[in-house]
This record gives sequence, structure tokens and C-alpha cells, in this order.
Amino acid sequence: MLKPQPRPAPRPDVAGPPQNPRTVRRRAWLIAALIVAFMLVNYADKSVLGLAAVPIMDELHISNSTYGAISSSFALLFSLSGLVVGFVSARISSRVLLVAMAAVWAVAQLPVLFVASVPALVAGRVLLGAAEGPAAPMSMHALYKWFPQDRRGLPSALQISGAALGTLIAAPVVTWLISAFGWRSAFAALAATSVVWSLLWWRTGHDGPYGHEAAHGVASDSATAARLPYRRLLLNGTVLGSIAGAFGASWALTLSQAWLPAYLRTQLGMSPGGAAALISGVSAFSLVLLLAVSPLVDALNRRGVSSRWSNGAPQGVAVCIAGLAMAALSVADGRALLLTLITVAFGAHAITFPLHYMTTAAVVPPAQRGAVFGIVAATGTLPGLIAPYLTGRLLDSAPSTGTGYTHAFLLSAAVMLVCGLVALIAIRPERDARRLAPTD
Repeated sequence: MLKPQPRPAPRPDVAGPPQNPRTVRRRAWLIAALIVAFMLVNYADKSVLGLAAVPIMDELHISNSTYGAISSSFALLFSLSGLVVGFVSARISSRVLLVAMAAVWAVAQLPVLFVASVPALVAGRVLLGAAEGPAAPMSMHALYKWFPQDRRGLPSALQISGAALGTLIAAPVVTWLISAFGWRSAFAALAATSVVWSLLWWRTGHDGPYGHEAAHGVASDSATAARLPYRRLLLNGTVLGSIAGAFGASWALTLSQAWLPAYLRTQLGMSPGGAAALISGVSAFSLVLLLAVSPLVDALNRRGVSSRWSNGAPQGVAVCIAGLAMAALSVADGRALLLTLITVAFGAHAITFPLHYMTTAAVVPPAQRGAVFGIVAATGTLPGLIAPYLTGRLLDSAPSTGTGYTHAFLLSAAVMLVCGLVALIAIRPERDARRLAPTD
């Protein structure tokens, strides 16, 4: 007769099995709120350079290409750090990882407060990118530890909505700080905000009880610990399609963060406040889509609708619609139509981000989820390294700045349409989960 094995002592950063379902639910939504705040700060940090682009370029006398290179430097270590931390997440708790990231965000804002120069801006952006690369996948990984698989649509949407809120709230606040106290004040305020969030998360952000449940169709209760070769996980259609969708959406997102404020001011003649208001409007549109679509996805999943149509197809469709609006910017006539197209081009892709994590999670064992999330995020966010600098080069090489923006929008549209179609065709979670299921 086998002797019962002693249960391992719980780690101090893990919440343990749920004892009171109501208590667990309350704690789960508290964690979700903190992660929304985490993403809010994350996207405010990313957006501050774009919102301060005009005064920075004027004060430091830098060209569009140089500014584009500064903006792209953010992505120099972004993907690599997301990849590395994804693998590390199997050994280090989400509590520790997220605190470390937010603390580095605060440090990354400091160089320009002491020396306002191109090298200082580059140093700060590179460090910030290294710390923010893992932010979205690791915060989603932490969130999934508190919610079962069929209840993740709304929490996922809320996590991504932190990005929309980051722009919705940060754009007017940061613009006000820049106008009232100079652009350096915005960097200082964001550093302080990151420190406050770190302290709150360290006190509250323990790992949840759903970190080891079996992935749908991949592992059974008896094989939860089974691990699959990463080559098999990464080369199936669902993961590749999820990466493609994220790539197309990230191209538009990166372009909006780096160049949309400058475009609105220099090409449409908007004031700083007017540009900030429009950017907030785009974020509000994204937020409405996120909060409307993701609960619907959860309801469809619970009714047994194929994940290909409930989770996969909306990703491809959203990126394609945003790409078509981006292409139409080059021929739009009339200010109202132009502002509508800007809203759709830079806001409609938002639902791709929570859904591409959900489709990836559907085919990946939980023990490898953090690593695969890191890989998907690392490749899906590569536009951050390419789009800002390439746009700056197009602006400087075109006969006029307006023509340069037209070329940049058409290129972005082409990338987004290709990525959207790949996502629409390739994402099939049920099929790929069956193919990845371990065989006896």
C-alpha cells in the first residue's frame, strides 16, 4: 500500500487553494483592478514621449528621423526581455516580477530629469522598453491565475483596457503637465506613480489558485505537468495567427503612440489640448469595444461556440477594418470623415490584444503559458522597433511632410491587412489543441 505523500509547504507568494468562493472572487477582482492600474501606468509611460514630441524636438533641435530613432529605441530590448522573462515566470512569482518591472519604470524616467539630451532620452527609453516588454504578457499571466478558463473574457478585456485608460486619462493629464510645468514634469510624475503602484502590488499581488489547471484539450488532470516541445507549440496555426494579429495591431498602436500627436498638431493644426482630446476619444472608442466584445466572447464560449469564431475571427476582422481605415486616411476629404477614420484606424484593433492571449492559452499547457505568452508578445510587438523609425525616415525623404504621412499610412495599412487575413485564416484553437494533445 502506497504511503500518502506529504503536501509541500505553500510558497509565501501564492494565495493557495480557494477556501471561500466569495472571498476568492473579491480578491480576484481586486487583483484585476491593480493590473488595470498597472497597464494604465505602462501605457502612460509609453505615450509620454509622443505627447511631448513637439516641445522636445523644438528644444533639442532634432529631426524627424532622430526623433523616430529615439522612439524606436524603446523597442531595442522590449521583445528580448519579454522573451526572457516569459521563461523566468515559471520559477518566479508574478508578485515579484511585476514589482520589479514597475520599479525599473520609475528609474527609467530619471535620466532626462538630470540631462536633457538625445543620449539621455535613448538611455531612458531603452531601459523602459526592457522593463515594459514583459508587462502585458506577465500581467495577463498573473490575472489568469485568479480566473478559470471560461471566465477570462471580461478580466482580459479589463487588463487591455488599462492601455485605453492609460491614453484616455494620461493624454490630457500629461499634456496639462507639459503645458503648465514643462515636458520634464511629466516624466517625474510617472516615476512617482510607478513607485506607488509597486508598493500596493507588493502588499496585495499574491498568485491565485488557478495557475495549474489543465489547458483545454492539451492536458488532463493526470498530465497537467506534461510539457510539450516549444517548436510544436509555436509552429501551430493558432499561435502563429495570434502573433500575426498582435503584429498588425501593434503596428497601429506604435504609430499612434509615436507619431499621432505630432501628426494632429503639425498636419491638422490642432492645439495640444485638442490633440489630447482626440487621442482620448480614440482610447474611449477602444475601451467601449473591449468592454462590449469580451463579455460576449465569454458567453459564446460557455454556449459551446467554436473558439475559432468566438475568439479567432474577431481578431482578424478587427485588424483588417483598422487597416482599411488607415488606407482611407490618404484619400479622405473633409475633417469629420478624417477624424472618424483616425478613430477607427487607431482604435478598432484594440480587441485583438485580449483575444490573442485567450487563443494562445487555449492550446498551451499552463506550465508553459508564461513562456509562450512572452514569445508571442516578443514577436507580436516587433513593430515598436520598426514603425517609429521607418515613419521618421519616410517623413524626411518625402517631398513634403504631408506626403510622408500618406506613405506611412499606406504602408501601415498593407501590413495590417496582411496580418489580419493571416489571423482570420490560421487561428483554429480546437483543431490545434487536438493536434497538441499528448498521446499514450
